[in-house]
Amino acid sequence: MTRTVPSLALATSVATALTLAGGHATAQEATMEKCFGVSPAGENDCAAGPGTTCAGTSTVDWQGNAWTLVPTGTCEDMELPAMEDGTPRFGSLEELDRDLPTG
Repeated sequence: MTRTVPSLALATSVATALTLAGGHATAQEATMEKCFGVSPAGENDCAAGPGTTCAGTSTVDWQGNAWTLVPTGTCEDMELPAMEDGTPRFGSLEELDRDLPTG
């Protein structure tokens, strides 16, 4: 079963709530993992590459070097819009070299 972008919004909301709750590690937090290349522009959790600071700083949809916390085991199965040339996009547990800002 594939996950759609709305699942990403839910995962982002959960991750934000955990962070705002004081940053204490919880059992729920342990079931989340970093997923690269699945964030719409400005909706990443952190690490959006050179020239950015942290959360909300990605400038390109599905930016390959920006990550978002998602439920463990869902990252690589997320259904994302295809690239302009029709190549499918998937999340990755490692930083990607696709959809990076230019200049």
